[in-house]
Amino acid sequence: MNAWLARQRYLIDYVLAAMARQKGRAIGLWVVYTLLVFVLASVMLFTHALRQESARVLQHAPEVVVQKLVAGRTDLIPPDYLEKMGRIRGVREKQLRLWGYYYDNVVKANYTFMVPPVAAPEPGTIIVGPAMARTRGIKAGDPIAFRNYAGTIISYQVAQVLPQPTELMSADLVLLSEQDFRSLFNFPEGHYTDIALTVANPREVRNVATKVTEALPDARPILREEILRTYASVFDWREGMVLAVLSGALLAFAILAWDKASGLSAQERREIGILKAVGWETGDVLRMKLWEGLLVSFTAFLAGYLLAYWHVFHAGGALFRPVLQGWAVLYPEFALRPEVDGLQLFTLLFFTVVPFTAAVLVPSWRAAITDPDAVMRA
Repeated sequence: MNAWLARQRYLIDYVLAAMARQKGRAIGLWVVYTLLVFVLASVMLFTHALRQESARVLQHAPEVVVQKLVAGRTDLIPPDYLEKMGRIRGVREKQLRLWGYYYDNVVKANYTFMVPPVAAPEPGTIIVGPAMARTRGIKAGDPIAFRNYAGTIISYQVAQVLPQPTELMSADLVLLSEQDFRSLFNFPEGHYTDIALTVANPREVRNVATKVTEALPDARPILREEILRTYASVFDWREGMVLAVLSGALLAFAILAWDKASGLSAQERREIGILKAVGWETGDVLRMKLWEGLLVSFTAFLAGYLLAYWHVFHAGGALFRPVLQGWAVLYPEFALRPEVDGLQLFTLLFFTVVPFTAAVLVPSWRAAITDPDAVMRA
């Protein structure tokens, strides 16, 4: 065992010495390799972290949201809708919700106005999200006015600004009382925006949705799992778009690997011929080239992946954030939690390290099995 380890150490020493003789070529190859891994890993890490973040945000959302449709468009929930729905087995709680969007001409952005199910603000006061407070330059105790749907200006007092850790969910949120909500939107009494259903058994969610449509043919149940799939599809589409834009870099790497596989330079072939002439076996030459490929590819992969990890989770993924995360006037400021997918990591490692290492071995094997004299004369 000790002899085998010593043999590998000597091979590594030789590889490092050979690379030191061609510093410019080795460093250039390593830098290109590292940048390629950095770009691919940044996109993959950022997208995976966004998927996990969206799943965490939606884990407390209701299992089923019921909307009323009229001619394919959403309509208000009328007063007798819950009675028509009746008692559905498996539904633990039914909650009528009041919420809607309000366009602010001052900042050219939409706010989400909502009546909280518990601890609603006092009439005449509101609770605002941190992004809205930052954009409008307001704080707790400041007044703010909105024009209601009847054309009247209504003034409110900001009772509280929601804490920054909640910004991903509350960036554009405005919480207010039911009385103020109906007054602002000219919302008819007894009507609501939608119905949230809490299902006791997660396996019964689809059965509950089926029962809702049977009881209310004009209803559209929206499942939480469908929302999660929609978010995942959006992030997959954005990831694919970025990778398509970066396909030039992938093509350059493929050309680089093909160049390595297409043959060795005259100097490299002469070096292998000399090694064979002084007693090296074909297996020794292949092991030496294997170490060369692994040292370049694995160290470049490790450096590129660590750099991508720092870029995404400590520098905010500045290079790809606008494309992968989206954009808006009221944009939430939040830090992504470090998330690494083992399968994703292995896939990237396999498709960046293995092809390059194989591309190094193939021409070396061809030269190693050729007569040393013929190789040195070539």
